[in-house]
Amino acid sequence: MEEEKKYIKLDIGCGPNPRDGFEGCDTIKFDNVKYVFNAGLDVWPFEDESADEIHASHFLEHLTNLGGAWERTHFFNEAARVLTKGGKLSLIFPHWASNRYYGDPTHKEPFSEMGFYYLSKEWRKAQAPHSDSEFFDNGYSCDFECTWGYNMRQDLTVRNQEYQQYAMSNFKEAITDIISTCIKK
Repeated sequence: MEEEKKYIKLDIGCGPNPRDGFEGCDTIKFDNVKYVFNAGLDVWPFEDESADEIHASHFLEHLTNLGGAWERTHFFNEAARVLTKGGKLSLIFPHWASNRYYGDPTHKEPFSEMGFYYLSKEWRKAQAPHSDSEFFDNGYSCDFECTWGYNMRQDLTVRNQEYQQYAMSNFKEAITDIISTCIKK
């Protein structure tokens, strides 16, 4: 009988504390980090379709696409290469209008909700073909279906839904983090 393939779970940019059950990946060799590499620049040291889940909490904001670096695009393309079909990429990062983003000098650029649309090959082909690897060497080759939501400031979570919607649209600092799940198509 053929043995069932065991897939890995990766925690990218985990620092010294990878999630339980996940392989720690970081640019610094902390005690609990198993793999040391730059996820925004290096080819990841994993086989194609070898992971069924990738987690990256407060990591994405440390990558940029400015100045020709293409770190963020590389990250999403490598995540798609390593994930199995139907594999999950979980992201948590500071909302672009939160001082949680602007307070850390190592943050390079914010990522907005609009960025998730570019991760879908179908959407890119119809709306932004210039951003696809077919037409642009540093473009996206990934194909994800993404959903996202928000962590809201604690004092706003006790307010009614209508007020929360108003706050999200009109108040700086209402949203602290964006939380996303991207499934590889």
